[in-house]
Amino acid sequence: MFIQTESTPNPATLKFLPGQSVLDAGTADFPSADGAEKSPLAQRIFSVNGVAGVFFGTDFVTVTKSDTVEWDHIKPSILGAIMEHFQSGQPVMAGEASASGGHADHDGPDAEIVGQIKELLDTRVRPAVAQDGGDITFHGFDRGVVYLHMQGACAGCPSSTLTLKMGIENLLRHYIPEVTEVRPVAV
Repeated sequence: MFIQTESTPNPATLKFLPGQSVLDAGTADFPSADGAEKSPLAQRIFSVNGVAGVFFGTDFVTVTKSDTVEWDHIKPSILGAIMEHFQSGQPVMAGEASASGGHADHDGPDAEIVGQIKELLDTRVRPAVAQDGGDITFHGFDRGVVYLHMQGACAGCPSSTLTLKMGIENLLRHYIPEVTEVRPVAV
């Protein structure tokens, strides 16, 4: 098994490409070791000292390190943990745990606008940020303000504010006049 790595715009996050499917669909975000019991793979990666976060896409794993360690010191252990997991035959997600489709539900008077927002996010934004090892999902819409949740490499990325304001906000405002602003949320 050969696992490729790619840098991301977030210097604290690396993207690992195992050359096989990680999740059939959706994403799974583990911003800390606390929720990792849902995933044998996430547990293995968190067992490496210095790992601060793990995120799964359909064909990649992104790992965020703590500021106290260098990639040169933990990257070989992370590669070993990923390889060991895939060779073990264990599932990526345990039992009934499943990946998330991402977007929060929203009904009410703005349901049509929210549908347009989600469509633009799914077709224009999410594929681009997945290339960088992250995901951005719809969290809410209130009086012209779109609330988005940033995951994986996007969470804590130095360029995330620029991506939100200059990229996503401009895109949504161009296609949906009711949108006035985009703000990040922590979940």
